[in-house]
Formats: sequence, structure tokens, C-alpha cells
Amino acid sequence: MADPQTEDSETHLTVAQAAALWDVEPGYLNSSSYGPPPRPGWDAMQLGLEQWRYGRTSWEPWADSVQLSRERFAGLVGADPARVTTGATVSQLLAPVAVAAPDGATVLTADIEFTSDVFPFAVHVDRGVRVRSVPLGELAAAIGPDVDVVVYSAVQSATGEVADIAAITAAARRHGALTVIDSTQATGWLEIDPDAADLLVCAAYKWLCCPRGTSFLVHHRSLSERHPTFADRYQPLAAGWFAGQDVHDSYYGLPLRLASDARRFDISPAWHCWMGTAPALQVLASVGQTTIGEHNVALANEFLAAMGQPPSNSAIVSVPADAAAIGRLSASGVRFGIRAGRVRMAFHLFSTEQDVEMAVHALRG
Repeated sequence: MADPQTEDSETHLTVAQAAALWDVEPGYLNSSSYGPPPRPGWDAMQLGLEQWRYGRTSWEPWADSVQLSRERFAGLVGADPARVTTGATVSQLLAPVAVAAPDGATVLTADIEFTSDVFPFAVHVDRGVRVRSVPLGELAAAIGPDVDVVVYSAVQSATGEVADIAAITAAARRHGALTVIDSTQATGWLEIDPDAADLLVCAAYKWLCCPRGTSFLVHHRSLSERHPTFADRYQPLAAGWFAGQDVHDSYYGLPLRLASDARRFDISPAWHCWMGTAPALQVLASVGQTTIGEHNVALANEFLAAMGQPPSNSAIVSVPADAAAIGRLSASGVRFGIRAGRVRMAFHLFSTEQDVEMAVHALRG
């Protein structure tokens, strides 16, 4: 089996050309839960599993996919790879961030925020950390001098609502608050200003169509200058050999010799997940987030129009549905989510008008 990670990084694909790399069956509208893999990602992961099964190689080539994934994610979001940490989950990457928040800190978030962004801070109630929430649309206005950290999703998981990132960033910087943006439901179809967040965290298994178990954290280039007290407290609490300055010289013993850049926050990788991540990122990059987003939002709005709903600016939409309609959706083969008591649909670059028609027909009976 050829190595799918060696594809031409300069390839440019249309949405239709890229969509042909997916084997998704009609009716899949649940990328907000997980994104199915393109064949290059699937094949790369299967190659690694086959090598593991038969003991055909050492592990070092598998681990190389971590750095390749870091570089490709950095390119996708417009960041310096040296400022990108790799990890497994959002909450794992945010745990050291929450520890670095000062005693008695006030953390502001949206009232329907995904708990992976909230719980890492909420567990510090014993040292006076207070998490309070407001409606997403009121987040910017609620930021005052008493707020130390603002943590929120660029696109809300439950509703698909897109945050006013520019307004939130401006308010947070005016009052000196640390900003943490979760782009899990956005990166892959929505461009985000790389300067908008002090820290941007993203799980790759949704819109990036990667295996579950790979995530990224981007550190703003001015993080230390803007928040020196936070930076002094911010430590790689799960540091191990893979966080070493020279990974292969960091297996044993002291002294502490961590990487000087964001790799110091890396954790030991789940090799085969990363093998599937690097090629998937390259497929998305070959199309471009803006192009993907235009395709996704157009299909989402086609669905909303057919359901008699106003248009949105999101690839994630939700509509009310009774038990009978939900049953028809399932019986018709549509795969979807149910969040906050509403049916949630997510449209990605492999989604088609046929998928829209399937969902509308089932919901309307």
C-alpha cells in the first residue's frame, strides 16, 4: 500500500473534486458530531494499522505524522507551526490554561457553551475561580474589568450560531481579558482571524474529518507580552518525552529539557490517529476554508428555505421537530443530531442537494 501522506501539497481541488475523495453514503448530515474521513486519511491510517499488525516497521515514521499535521493545521488557520501544540482533546489542552488562571478569577462564557470549554475552569471553584455565562449575543457587552478569561466557541455546537469574534476580541482586549476560542465547530469551513484569540483550540475529528483523538492549540505570538502573569503560571503539566527539545534524546532522566516553543505542551501521540490526520488536513487545505464554507452555507440555507426558516451564516442549523418527524428522518436514512431539543443538521463539502431533499422530505412528511 502506497503512503497516502506523500501527496502533492500544491494540489488545488474544487469542492466537487474533493468530495469525490469521500465514500459517505447519502443522508449524512452530522459532521458536527464527527466528520467521515477522505480516502487519503483513511488509507494512511489503515497503512499504519497494517504495519502495526505485522510488526513491519518501527514507530518513528508514524510519529512523523504529528509534525506534518501540525504544519498543515498551522497553514490552514494562518499560524506559525512553532506556536501550535498537539494533543488529544479540547479539555486536555485547556487544563493547563485553567490552572494558570489566577485564584479568584472570573471566567465568562456563553450560556450554552460546550462543557469541554467550561469544565476545565469550573473545577477550580476551590480556589475561588468563578464561571458565569450570558447569551452568546451578549458576550461582548458583558466583558468588563472584572473579567479575567473569556472562553467561547466560534460556532456553537447546539445551535450553529456564529459568534461575533471581532466584537468579543475588541472588548476583551480593551479590558485585558485572556481570550480562548474553541474553533472545533468552525475550522474546516469558517475562516477565523488568527490574531483574534490569545489561545485557539480545535478538536480535529469533526469538520477537519480526522480520526478522533487529535487536537490542536494555537498560542498567539503576543501571548506572553499581553498576559505576562498568566504566561508565568502557564506550564506543560503533562510534559513527557514527546515534549522534549530533542524527542529522541528525552527518553530518560533529568535534567528537564523541554522544547522552547509550543511543542513543550505536546503529549505523547496516538500514532495511528495522527497518520489519518495529516492527509485529511491536506485535502481540506487544497480546497480552502472559504470555498468550503460557501458550499456548506449555501446548502444549509437551501434546507432552511425549504423548511420555511430564515437564512443563516452557518453550516450548522437546527429546526424544531416532533417525534414523528424524527422517526421519519431516521427511517429515511438521514443521519443527524438532536441538541437542545431540536434537530441539528450539518452540511459539509461532501454534502449534496440530494441530502437536503432527503432531510426536507422526511421532516415535512
